[in-house]
Amino acid sequence: MPYHAMDEAELRAFLRDPVRPAVLATTRADGRPHAAPVWYDLDDGGAIVFNTGVNTVKGRNLRRTGRAAVVVHDDRPPYSFVVITGTATWSDDLDEVRTWAARIGGRYMGADRAEEYGARNGVPGELVVRVTPTHVVAEAEVAD
Repeated sequence: MPYHAMDEAELRAFLRDPVRPAVLATTRADGRPHAAPVWYDLDDGGAIVFNTGVNTVKGRNLRRTGRAAVVVHDDRPPYSFVVITGTATWSDDLDEVRTWAARIGGRYMGADRAEEYGARNGVPGELVVRVTPTHVVAEAEVAD
């Protein structure tokens, strides 16, 4: 199929498998952009979920603005990408942070290492962040 907008099923499938890092974009207090790679997963409602430190640049930016953009792309032909802009919410509840840290760590590093990543990243000073989409651009097979 040639270049086309992804439907909802394609979009979710693309975001879930294969596992790819995302690039999170936020805005610094002085207006400059900030972009950083993140590991993520999707919650049942379709929000992008990831962990970050409360005092990281992205953590501070997200708490200040409540907005973010997330880009996930396939860098192999025929190339596809998803750009999500949305509202960001966060929690420092350690049970929730640890649960998501384990889930995300297991997604990227294998189920046998999930608890290791939950223990490593589910600690005080870490957040679990949800970016709920307000606008999505999802294009598949852009260079058939």
